[in-house]
Amino acid sequence: MTGKPALTIISASRRTDIPAFYMRWFMNRLREGYAVYPNPFSGQIHEVSLTPEDVHSIVFWSKNFAPFLPHMAELDGRGYRYYGHFTITDAPRDLEPHTPPWQRSADVFRQLAERTSPSHVQWRFDPILLTSETTPQDVADRFRHIASALEGYTRRCYVSFATLYRKAARRLAEQGIKVIDPPLAEKTALLADLSGIAADYGITLYACCQDALLGDGIHKARCVDGDLLAELFPDRPLVSEARPTRDQCGCVASRDIGVYDTCPLGCVYCYANRDHAAPVAAFRSHAPDRPALRG
Repeated sequence: MTGKPALTIISASRRTDIPAFYMRWFMNRLREGYAVYPNPFSGQIHEVSLTPEDVHSIVFWSKNFAPFLPHMAELDGRGYRYYGHFTITDAPRDLEPHTPPWQRSADVFRQLAERTSPSHVQWRFDPILLTSETTPQDVADRFRHIASALEGYTRRCYVSFATLYRKAARRLAEQGIKVIDPPLAEKTALLADLSGIAADYGITLYACCQDALLGDGIHKARCVDGDLLAELFPDRPLVSEARPTRDQCGCVASRDIGVYDTCPLGCVYCYANRDHAAPVAAFRSHAPDRPALRG
């Protein structure tokens, strides 16, 4: 006898910024009850049900949740469960040229937490990228003023040191940005400082896909976290089987409906874009009534 298929966790999205740029498309997909997306490696096209009956929960990822706020009432009314990863780093403009000012993002973050709870909004201070112009002290200073603004509005902060894929390294080199990859001892020392700062504001630090950084006060990140989902949504089935998306990832299984080369934020270190021109063109040609985000 065949049992009922397991409910699906939807990731929206590690591959692009849906809350910032594609909420009209996303809400259309929820109303239609399905989305289509390509496998980023094979190109094979997949379809996934987005009906409330088939969706366990949704994990959102963004550097700008302001366009997301007007849609929360409909998401809640349709019965979707969700939490969000909100990246705020206050990185220099040569690294993040188009992200909102951190103060504005912190205000949106607080609004999200007030509408849901501090456990529903995860802060990402990620990636940590040290350059000839950015010292560990600079990183700690930025971390502290953001943490102080988020005190009482989140319980977790996810961090990692940047992994520079070839396309990101090329962009950085083209802009004359010299990246410094410090030895492990210096990385762990910086994270120990950040962990202490986070604790001052009631926040726990989690390291993503970098187990060598784990230690006192620094826990293993599970960005799509079965235990957190059980805490937030006790009426949903328990999800415990790890389904890593890369080495040392602790996430449970999810379906990511995003598409690479579609986020026009232009962060120089980004792994999801080949360059800046392609995602800008994709955004401008985007049709929000199509089943797939692009194409």
